[in-house]
Amino acid sequence: MTGGRQKGRMGLRACFLGLLALSIAGKCSYSPEPDQQRTLPPGWVSLGRLDPEEELSLTFALRQRNLERLAHVVQAVSDPHSPRYGKYLTLEDVAELVRPSPLTLRTVRKWLLGAGARNCHSVTTQDFLTCWLSVRQAELLLSGAEFHRYVGGPAKTSVVRSLQPYQLPRALASHVDFVGGLHRFPPTSTLRQRHEKQVAGAVGLHLGVTPAVIRERYNLTARDVGSGATNNSQACAQFLDQYFHESDLAKFMHLFGGKFVHQTSIAHVVGKQGQGRAGIEASLDVEYLMSAGANISTWVYSNPGRHEAQEPFLQWLLVLSNESALPHVHTISYGDDEDSLSNTYIQRVNTEFMKAAARGLTMLFASGDSGAGCWSVSGRHQFRPSFPASSPYVTTVGGTSFRNPFLVTNEIVDYISGGGFSNVFPRPPYQEEAVAKFLSSSPHLPPSTYYNASGRAYPDVAALSDGYWVVSNSIAIPWVSGTSASTPVFGGILSLINEHRILNGQPPLGFLNPSLYQKHGAGLFDVTHGCHESCLNEEVQGQGFCSGPGWDPVTGWGTPNFPDLLKTLLNP
Repeated sequence: MTGGRQKGRMGLRACFLGLLALSIAGKCSYSPEPDQQRTLPPGWVSLGRLDPEEELSLTFALRQRNLERLAHVVQAVSDPHSPRYGKYLTLEDVAELVRPSPLTLRTVRKWLLGAGARNCHSVTTQDFLTCWLSVRQAELLLSGAEFHRYVGGPAKTSVVRSLQPYQLPRALASHVDFVGGLHRFPPTSTLRQRHEKQVAGAVGLHLGVTPAVIRERYNLTARDVGSGATNNSQACAQFLDQYFHESDLAKFMHLFGGKFVHQTSIAHVVGKQGQGRAGIEASLDVEYLMSAGANISTWVYSNPGRHEAQEPFLQWLLVLSNESALPHVHTISYGDDEDSLSNTYIQRVNTEFMKAAARGLTMLFASGDSGAGCWSVSGRHQFRPSFPASSPYVTTVGGTSFRNPFLVTNEIVDYISGGGFSNVFPRPPYQEEAVAKFLSSSPHLPPSTYYNASGRAYPDVAALSDGYWVVSNSIAIPWVSGTSASTPVFGGILSLINEHRILNGQPPLGFLNPSLYQKHGAGLFDVTHGCHESCLNEEVQGQGFCSGPGWDPVTGWGTPNFPDLLKTLLNP
């Protein structure tokens, strides 16, 4: 045994000595993300390989510590039955908990500096390190990587990526989770514009969803606005080639905000706000977050990607790990297919949401606009879950429509509403009872081979997602639809509840799901009619899951009834 252990140490030492020599072939190397999808997305083309002397900015995710303790903290501060409920950690507390070991910090920095990396900077939690390297240095450092410039997407965005798998020295296996800026392409917005048949001449009809319609349906009165007397704040995040214009926000509020007190400008833009045309998705996020969460200070995180090799979503996560004072509620309309991302990346991003939950941040993500989704595995169709919607540490928002699209009526399922079961994360304890009840009582379950019944189920809640008016580039645009609309609406309503909690001397809501599931959806309108879309084949014929009484994987617990939800969450 002694000889075997000594031999192992000598092998590790040989690999470690190879770090500076960049000898990382064979047994001395490993692939951090072997399961990462590396196919070129539709609509993207390569403009060729990069000049070896061109500069790249790459982000290294360093291995964190004490993740089990972090999970216990999140459970304690988020569970209303816990004596630690609402006693959130500061950023410095989180850093003390998860900060990489001194050996990890020393080893990774030595490796990078030895390879010629420069202008390296970290974050408060010290678990991300971003450095500049030439393409030549990066391709030597990350064996197998081959950087090309690609152009694609609706805005013909230019990004730098490597479709080839990369390897790291095996001596780094316990120190580096993944390297950001190699594989992941920006997802394309699935926001849609649906054209409804026009109806005129009837009393009481509306011609699309506006703030007035939202406030009527969810029982918000003119008095249900921010007081202006607290440090309450809310935020949305915009990513590659998505910008809002202050002039669009002002015009939107002039057209649609006359019946309630509101703010007409963003309090704080974090990041670089681009000079290009406004994006409909960014305009929608800002306009409906600020009209549902009316008169509450609103921040926008603008993450265009300061360099083509950066991943905007990852850059947003880095900002969260580097700012002590953050808004209480964050709404994000962003997602990827779970199967397109490496397990390493997904698990690490999930840890970032745990860090946010420990700090008392409420993270809302859109559930997606593809229903249950669909893909083929070994010749068989399966549903296709979305991430971060499937993370057990975020609150995921699905979508609904009015039963009559021109009347403020009860809601039914919007057929595009994303929902289902994760293939990565097991079902969290807080939703065990609700999901088990759905699976045992639903009369319309798809075949069990299509989904992982033991996985984290989503969405958690829903709101209207069909037929919105948006002002973008000075034009009022009707019939905009998607869970990118329902998410900021639900977020704004939670911000109003935070306003009451803060005025009462209570902490903000923080990670909402334990409270939601313990209260069995109290304060929400139950949506019980309709199914969402899925695979177009003979077996399921385009139908995924269907809604029903209580929680379901199409609309969660339902949509907000503000007065009742306020009572429920003021005394969870």
